[in-house]
Amino acid sequence: MKFLDLAKVYIRSGGGGNGCVSFRREKYIEYGGPDGGDGGKGGSVWAEAVDGLNTLIDFRYQQHFFANNGQSGMGRQRTGKDGEEIILRVPVGTEILDEDQETVLADMTEIGQRVLLAKGGNGGFGNLHFKSSTNQAPRRANPGQEGIDRTIWLRLKLIADSGLLGLPNAGKSTFLAASSNARPKIADYPFTTLHPNLGVVGIDNVEFVMADIPGLIAGAHEGKGIGDRFLGHVERCSVLLHLVDGTSEDVAGDYRTIIDELEAYGGELANKPRITALNKIDALDEEERAEARVALEAEVGSKVLMMSGVSREGLNEVLRAVRAEIDEDRIRQKTVEEEAPWRP
Repeated sequence: MKFLDLAKVYIRSGGGGNGCVSFRREKYIEYGGPDGGDGGKGGSVWAEAVDGLNTLIDFRYQQHFFANNGQSGMGRQRTGKDGEEIILRVPVGTEILDEDQETVLADMTEIGQRVLLAKGGNGGFGNLHFKSSTNQAPRRANPGQEGIDRTIWLRLKLIADSGLLGLPNAGKSTFLAASSNARPKIADYPFTTLHPNLGVVGIDNVEFVMADIPGLIAGAHEGKGIGDRFLGHVERCSVLLHLVDGTSEDVAGDYRTIIDELEAYGGELANKPRITALNKIDALDEEERAEARVALEAEVGSKVLMMSGVSREGLNEVLRAVRAEIDEDRIRQKTVEEEAPWRP
């Protein structure tokens, strides 16, 4: 299945049915009076987060979603049939944006969450509705309300506990394959990973979800390489794991390249808890390891973990550090929820 994380969709709710002007006409009934029914409601357009989807590929083949109009009212006090509603089924983690691609209309973060995108028009009143003691034979009825036309954007942000960052060929996909049940494509050329991958990682009988995104390069925020379009998939993560290629000639420069791109991307991404690990140490001797670690720690300003996704050396220590940050983030979120003021 092809991965698609951005889709433009055109929606329209149904218009309400018109009210009916009708009078009772039956044999032997001298004063029938008005009996025109109301029009039916137009169908609404909803969005619902469902389980089992991890891409917006369905919206590549269908971009227009138009709900049915309500049926017009009829004589004998009959109300028109309501138009059928339309439900856009999206993956959990989908943001619904207005046409300007900036205004967030809804954030679908839970399974079963429903959001009304376009309400159907109300049906018009029939002449029965206007009957009164002073107007016993009204000859007027209301037209139904028109539906709502709008253009929206669907942007998927994967729900993951942790995210992988690094330059192309830093070993992110190898790390994900070694630590989880994911099987991303692995090759010795840049940009092997073209779309985000998710893997369920287990350590000490605890599982969490890790996201691997395509590698960043200098100038990614300007669209170079694949750009920074996939950074949104790690915005929801509790912690970022930054992998640096230990075989690089300038590990400190590689680290700074990614940090600069995070800062240029904006938002809270650059301020998220981050763990830095020196990868591919299986290709280094003890002296080279020590030299690379010292250079990287001087740039990071904190401890750097050592690991190898191929030989699995230091893998469990890195996973335990990631899990500890995830636990701390959950505790912080729980504390904030408990301290929030109660509102009716």
